Amino acid sequence: QVQLVESGGGVVQAGDSLRLSCTASGVIGIIGIMGWYRQAPGKQRDLVATINDGGTINYADAVKGRFAISRDVDKNTVYLQMNSLKPEDTAVYYCNVGIVVGERGYAYWGQGTQVTVSS
Repeated sequence: QVQLVESGGGVVQAGDSLRLSCTASGVIGIIGIMGWYRQAPGKQRDLVATINDGGTINYADAVKGRFAISRDVDKNTVYLQMNSLKPEDTAVYYCNVGIVVGERGYAYWGQGTQVTVSS
């Protein structure tokens, strides 16, 4: 059973930084893409950043230049360094991991971690 455990959320002021972590356990197969999504109240879940097994990174326009995604392959962990946080970054942040087992791919979600940025 694959489990994703997230940590690092909290309440901060505008301009502050936070670092989110997400570790996958129980993995049988190969972890491909890892990423972060966020969902603000009353809104849809949107992509924040992804990183694939080749190291290719993709960011949402809203976070480019402020957020940085990275991964530790040995620890099955993905990080999201968030700098210069803005009130509009307030959301529940979800980790997403794609795992390939044989010829099939599976997507898993973390439980979410709240990030609140006050002005």
